[in-house]
Amino acid sequence: MLRQLVTCLAFTVGCRGTPPSQQQPDDLARLVDSLRPAVERATGMRFKGPTKSAMKTREEVHDYLLGRLQEDFPPNREQGIQAVYRLLGLIPDTLELKPLLLDLYTEQVAGFYDPGTSTLYGVRGADPLQLRLVLAHELVHAMQHQYLPLDSIMKSKGNADQQSAAQAIFEGHATIASIQVLAPGQNLLGNPQFWSLFRQQIKAQQTSMKVFARTPLALQEELVFPYLNGAEFMHWWDSARAGQPLPTLATLPRSTQQIMHPDRYQAGDAPLPLRFASANAFIAAVNDPWTNQPRRR
Repeated sequence: MLRQLVTCLAFTVGCRGTPPSQQQPDDLARLVDSLRPAVERATGMRFKGPTKSAMKTREEVHDYLLGRLQEDFPPNREQGIQAVYRLLGLIPDTLELKPLLLDLYTEQVAGFYDPGTSTLYGVRGADPLQLRLVLAHELVHAMQHQYLPLDSIMKSKGNADQQSAAQAIFEGHATIASIQVLAPGQNLLGNPQFWSLFRQQIKAQQTSMKVFARTPLALQEELVFPYLNGAEFMHWWDSARAGQPLPTLATLPRSTQQIMHPDRYQAGDAPLPLRFASANAFIAAVNDPWTNQPRRR
């Protein structure tokens, strides 16, 4: 029974490809309104206002995602990230990162929350049952945005690792809440077997998707990290910070190390900024990490 339920939960988080059906804007608004009380119970938080919703076609979602990728990865940043991945041997030299990410995101989306417009979008053609499950997750993001400035946090370009840590909080919080919406009254999160089963099922579900299955392992791990490790951190947070369902802007974790090791967060172990003196120094360190150390005098 636990394995069957975990498989269903993993499908909700990890798989967003859908068979065809019809969904109207009025139907979507009613669905969102019907989910709000369950999301409030699951999070222990209250919506501060209404939730706007709208439908998008697959083509509109594709154009939206392309615009976001162009905004988040301008040419200089895209080239830099791609070069680092290639130098570290994490992606093939022939792989172009942005087209792959666009295909990945388009493959997985059945519904999403856009902080820029404060609107919850359903994708036209999504299966109604699956759309309900995905919107429960995305509604949590709409609620989070009423407490924290999601748009400015996720658009910050100064520190990619800190941004990834924040994303893990938001996705982990939404993942746990959607689990509780789907299985109310069941203490799944307290079951010792749950987390290992959930991790296995998420990865199995993702690798059944064509684009994800051909994606290099490093990128696969980056994509599932916010959901899995973020959920594990937020499960720890619920027990360590009872009565505070979500970190504040001041208490958000500052590094992915803190997400993976909550004891480091609890101890106040702040990340230490490191910077290479030049691009050549970085390349030399990657190509020969042992011999390219500073010489001792």
